[in-house]
Amino acid sequence: MTRTTWLRTFHPKPDAEARLVCFPHAGGAAVAFTALSAALPADIEVVAVQYPGRQDRRAEPFADDITTLAAGAVEALAGAGCDDRPLFLLGHSLGSLVAFEAARLLERRGDLGQRGGLERLFASAAWPPSADWKAGTPEDSGDDVIVEHVRWLGGVPEALLDDPGTVAEMVRLMRGDNEALGNYRCAEGAAVAAPLTVLLAEDDPKNTAEQMTGWARHTRGAYALEPLPGGHFALTERDSGAAPLLTRYIREDLKKAATAPDPVTAAQASAPAQAAPTAPRAPRAELVREIYLAGIAGERPRLSTDLTTLKDAARAVMEPRAHAYVAGDAGTGATGRANREAFDQWRLLPRMWKGGGERDLSVSLLGRRLDVPVLLAPVAAQTVAHPEGELASARAAAEVGVPFVLSSFSSHSLEDVAQAAEAAGAADSQPRWYQLYWPNDPAVAESLVRRVAAAGYTAIVVTVDNPTFGYRPSDLDTAYLPFVHGEGIANFTSDPVFRSQLPEEAGEMATVAHWAKIASNPTLTWDDLPRLRRWTDLPLLIKGIQHPDDAHRALAAGADGVVVSNHGGRQLDGGVAALDALPAVRAAVGPHVPVLMDSGIRTGTDIVKALALGADAVLYGRPYVYGLALNGQAGAAHALRCLLADLDLAMTLTGCPSVADITRELVVLRGPLPEDRPVRASRR
Repeated sequence: MTRTTWLRTFHPKPDAEARLVCFPHAGGAAVAFTALSAALPADIEVVAVQYPGRQDRRAEPFADDITTLAAGAVEALAGAGCDDRPLFLLGHSLGSLVAFEAARLLERRGDLGQRGGLERLFASAAWPPSADWKAGTPEDSGDDVIVEHVRWLGGVPEALLDDPGTVAEMVRLMRGDNEALGNYRCAEGAAVAAPLTVLLAEDDPKNTAEQMTGWARHTRGAYALEPLPGGHFALTERDSGAAPLLTRYIREDLKKAATAPDPVTAAQASAPAQAAPTAPRAPRAELVREIYLAGIAGERPRLSTDLTTLKDAARAVMEPRAHAYVAGDAGTGATGRANREAFDQWRLLPRMWKGGGERDLSVSLLGRRLDVPVLLAPVAAQTVAHPEGELASARAAAEVGVPFVLSSFSSHSLEDVAQAAEAAGAADSQPRWYQLYWPNDPAVAESLVRRVAAAGYTAIVVTVDNPTFGYRPSDLDTAYLPFVHGEGIANFTSDPVFRSQLPEEAGEMATVAHWAKIASNPTLTWDDLPRLRRWTDLPLLIKGIQHPDDAHRALAAGADGVVVSNHGGRQLDGGVAALDALPAVRAAVGPHVPVLMDSGIRTGTDIVKALALGADAVLYGRPYVYGLALNGQAGAAHALRCLLADLDLAMTLTGCPSVADITRELVVLRGPLPEDRPVRASRR
């Protein structure tokens, strides 16, 4: 393992079968685990985390948030060669919370190799993550109060507590770490998949067995509570009983893992016979060559390859009020214009001779490898554009090799759309997600969520920027909303719970009236998200995030990722552009949390800019609906093919052989280049 600023290894064990990553308590340092490292056998190597603000990192500022500490540790683990053996995490006091958040991040990443997965989480001397840590961490405690608290906990020799220099350093460390502890918030439903074992010191004055049982809510695996002899710091004391206990758990987990059937082999053995694999897709930019060659015979594309023209072209074939619904923005359209202006203010700064003969457009997202960093955005009521609506869009996505996100307000049921995608041959690299507008009726909401999983959708995108409809003059002037005409409510009319609430022989008006009564839910808060987590194990992404603090709140409440979006400018007039919000949100959540982006994307170069500014992938919305209106499935597929060809060529022309090469250094603000630009290497 490579040594980093964050990680310490006191007793290197090159033949170890597992690594135990240890997170120290508030005011503590990595050296607290020296005795434990020495006591563990040769098959278990300890890697201790060193937080900023202490010892050789004394000059660095303290972290102000537990998740910041977790992200720093995870990034260090990912870059230090930890994919060569299984990982176990162990936290003491504050370190238990850091270890818990690190475990959540590691499970979201899902990219630590076949042997580098997370096997188990150990927590010691800490309340459960969902406890009120702010109340338990007073901000204005005097130095004497902090010293007395440490004396009460035990484990620190009295001679040290009488030494002014030692006390001053201890108080400095405690105050620095207590700020992060006081800022910590975790939803009750936040949980890791790994099994969790809590170590409770028998003479700990601060923690009781009753308090520790709350940890059971934070794992979807097995939970156990194990006693340790000694006081609050028993885990880190020499000759503690922790080493034999940890060794037993780790060896048992390794034995189970060694004897468990390989999931890939098992799946292949039990799977029905499959058709021969399809040939690899041609480069996306091949579309350009095909068009030019067809031009020799006088053929031209039926639809323009300038995707920005499809909006006006669709106007000629759509019913005016339907086009106004799809194309309309909120208020004066200021937010929609800002979305485009934000892309225009950034310029691409290409690099030459980077060897881009073959491009890799694929990305890893939520444990899957996607062929492209683009998903079809959820667009409601698509039958206003074409009679087949979402069925045609899903088939177009399968045809082109793009995943899609289905709107709650679709004109065809989620089961029918899933069947259409499967019939069209959607591959595993083209998963389907479901976008949830959370109804105010809990029974209907839970029924929808459970149907989503049963129909093979692999993630839920919860839209939060629509507590009510936006003020859209384009809809108001035509007095038109498709839902009140029965368009876009198929997921409700096909839902057994919703149907059971209707009066007998309810007509269309009664059905629409009931839908309107329950469809929106302006009372939702972040405290409601754990309820959704209890209904499903699918990954949850929160769509509509624009403020960095909301991104923090979403993750703390149990979300797996966020989508930076302003609803394409359709909700709030005069709002911030989504692209302008993207870098701050990415900085707030760190490099490993999935961050997607939509609102304003029209071209392949727009995608490059979004990826360079922090997005892992983008959602692409209205242009494919215009293509759908113009030529059904073929029109939607045309829009997607053009978009991906533009992206493929843009990567070639900017010197990016893969998505991993698209970094922040690729974009600059409009205007003259600064004369002292630093030299940067690829993030690969």
